[in-house]
Amino acid sequence: MNAIQELPLFPLNTVLFPGGVLPLRIFETRYLDMVSACLRSDTGFGVVTIHQGNETGGQPVSIHPIGTLARIVDFDPLDDGLLGITCLGVQRLRVVGHRVQSDQLLSGQVQWLPDDPQQSPLPAHEPLIRVLRDLLENEEQVPYSRFLVPNWKDAAWVGNRLAELLLLPLPIRQGLLEMTDPRQRLDILLAIFQEQRTA
Repeated sequence: MNAIQELPLFPLNTVLFPGGVLPLRIFETRYLDMVSACLRSDTGFGVVTIHQGNETGGQPVSIHPIGTLARIVDFDPLDDGLLGITCLGVQRLRVVGHRVQSDQLLSGQVQWLPDDPQQSPLPAHEPLIRVLRDLLENEEQVPYSRFLVPNWKDAAWVGNRLAELLLLPLPIRQGLLEMTDPRQRLDILLAIFQEQRTA
């Protein structure tokens, strides 16, 4: 049975995938405290996508239950007084319950989801690999790509990176995160890419 673990949650209007890089600018006290605690104890926090509501201020009305564990891999104070952190997506999780702490931080009871099976991309997915290589060679992506560990023979890695970098609506990104078949994820991305190209 998959044990339930308590984890701080960070609801965002974005989707973090395993192996992905997420830069964040932290300014709310509850999240500054959370980052300090994570750095002290070398633990992570759960990034969950907001279903309804806002990132700042109070709590979002609802969150998607499937998210990703984030580990802080870099941090530095920014010129505007905010804290800049860079996180790496580690493993997918399911939020089975959550509560609001006295400091307004959302704390979740989570179960860990298995990693995607190891599959190689199919020949039909070759156009997507070319697109991803072009995207990652763009100078604008250097802050993102310098933390990546490329694995071009892993359909999950290729699909997850494309799902992060292509301009996709949030519900589609969330749906791609929740999928458990890496080749099927690439099939959907290929269909979206071909549709966008002919639009």
